[in-house]
Amino acid sequence: MAMAKLLSFVLLLLLAISIVATSAPAKNPQYQLTSGRYGPGSLKSYQCSPECNRRCSQTQYKKPCLFFCNKCCAKCLCVPPGYYGNKSVCPCYNNWKTKRGGPKCP
Repeated sequence: MAMAKLLSFVLLLLLAISIVATSAPAKNPQYQLTSGRYGPGSLKSYQCSPECNRRCSQTQYKKPCLFFCNKCCAKCLCVPPGYYGNKSVCPCYNNWKTKRGGPKCP
């Protein structure tokens, strides 16, 4: 009888641990690839600066990149993943053009 109670308790404990482990967020948000992380309206305005710093970190034209990225992010509330390309994830960011028809957002 005592063995059955102990076994039940251990199984219940393992179930509780597995539920907590699967629902806990990852410690590094960079590796959370959820569908809501990118796309139109996926950011709050205060998140634009760090996301643009990430996006423009590997360019040699950092100042203009940051300027236009922050401008685009403020309008679209979205910054594509990666350092270059992937603009199809953010249609607003991708489709905003300069007067000459070139891409406005880096």
